[in-house]
Amino acid sequence: MLKIYIVTLLLILAITNNGNAQLSTEKKQKIDSLFSDWSVLNHPGGAVAIMIEDSLVFSKAYGLASLEYLVPNSTETIFNLASVSKQFTAMGIVKLEEQGKLSIDDDIRLYIPEFPDFGKTITIRHLLHHTSGLRSFHYLLVLAGWRINDERTNEDLYRFMLKQKELNFNPGDEYMYSNTGYILMVNIIEEVTGEPFVSWMKSNVFDALGMYNTYIETTSNAVHLNTATSYSGDESFQRNIEYWSYYGSANINSTTSDLLVWLRNFYTPTQGWESEFELMQTLDRLNDGGYNNYAFGVEIDTYKGIKRIQHGGSTGGFRTFIGTLPSEKTSIVVLSNFSTSNPPDKWKKVADIIFSEKNEPTKEINFKPINLSANKLNQYVGYYWEDKQKLNRKITLKNDTLWYGTRPMAPISEDTFLIDQQTGLKVNFNLQEGSVQMIVSGEGSSPYQFDKYEYTTVTNEELKEYVGTYYSSEIETSYTIYLKNGSLICYHPRHGEIKMERIAQDKITAELPIVFAQIIRSSDGEVNGLRVSNGRVRNMWFEKQE
Repeated sequence: MLKIYIVTLLLILAITNNGNAQLSTEKKQKIDSLFSDWSVLNHPGGAVAIMIEDSLVFSKAYGLASLEYLVPNSTETIFNLASVSKQFTAMGIVKLEEQGKLSIDDDIRLYIPEFPDFGKTITIRHLLHHTSGLRSFHYLLVLAGWRINDERTNEDLYRFMLKQKELNFNPGDEYMYSNTGYILMVNIIEEVTGEPFVSWMKSNVFDALGMYNTYIETTSNAVHLNTATSYSGDESFQRNIEYWSYYGSANINSTTSDLLVWLRNFYTPTQGWESEFELMQTLDRLNDGGYNNYAFGVEIDTYKGIKRIQHGGSTGGFRTFIGTLPSEKTSIVVLSNFSTSNPPDKWKKVADIIFSEKNEPTKEINFKPINLSANKLNQYVGYYWEDKQKLNRKITLKNDTLWYGTRPMAPISEDTFLIDQQTGLKVNFNLQEGSVQMIVSGEGSSPYQFDKYEYTTVTNEELKEYVGTYYSSEIETSYTIYLKNGSLICYHPRHGEIKMERIAQDKITAELPIVFAQIIRSSDGEVNGLRVSNGRVRNMWFEKQE
């Protein structure tokens, strides 16, 4: 293990000695002060590293890797990367594409023939860009009765996916972040290479790029040297280790040093890897031409108008964020082992210090606020429902101002209201005879269309129609609905009682794992089932049992 650390250190030093970039002492001190809250006594923390051009200009660790044994974090402490792992799985696919061993436009059933045929072709490209329509792993399992800390493996996902009968949406129609696709890519890589994913990735990606302290974790109880323990909390802490043994979408472990080696490749690729890192940045459009900024395991956005390649991660108490600005040849890595650390915010503040001379491009929206009468504003007050994502919103009027939830709305025309000038988030109302539509849109995102509905009170007699047991064969799970003290209750033996609320005719909301249930009736008006949606699972069928 010591040999590996020395090799990595020599690699970083070699990179450092080839560069002329500098970071002033004043800026280093300012960056250091950003992490003073990570250096409190008996407090978890993390590690931060910055590379400009080919030079390591900042590398420091904060807080404790282990509260129990008072072991400090170091610049070579190994952290679980959570979803930052996805870009490495994507690179595995890219390598095989470059070698001609697969095409990212192949049907995934070419490599996983036993996978359900949904009547729509799902390609590897769909998995990469989160546009497959496949239901997301965690949301499936919680609906099936799994608790947050239950052990879960790639095999668990695979068994559930083989039982699925429907998709959330047609492949390519939408972007919906899903761990499922990246876990399935493990199966594809193993099928194509004939090797275990873990050993193939080590030889062909990590070691090949000089990332000798990076590895894939496949079990929740493995013991490794120099690893951080994760914690949740703010002033007092508890160990937060989710018993998850899946990989492909997560569970790669690494150091700030190795991650700088990786990020450097986006602007100075290792010889022979030029086309791979170019392909990693490929974006795709949705079927309707809509915008999707998720490339191959990384998100492409901007910082102060500069192209940024980035990704964050969260699992247990680990929080991670890495990003590079290729045109500036600058990479920043922020890794932590406690849940309230907020690495994305820390990353931005570090970048703000480095690029203090650069100004944020203004995104001014020219408008003049206008005054609208109370009668006009009251036309928009009420409840709104978006049926695709199953979103419920409430518009209220307080002191002559409309509010979108907790955010004030500034009128810029009789039917258009601005919520956030910087992002361009706005609301447009469309009054038609007998109905009101609300369109919520922002820069770089698809609009959401809400329809106004009347929130209605309901009698116990009406609620009794919903009482019964409902079963889903896709997750082999039943939920029982009953009345208790005048309230509608949903029960699962592993989740206990879940309070439900009818918000409109045959529309019910609840907390996780249900979130929303649409009552389905037969042609004669009898309740015969539910369509349940909980975010990344949509419209799962639960049949009412006799």
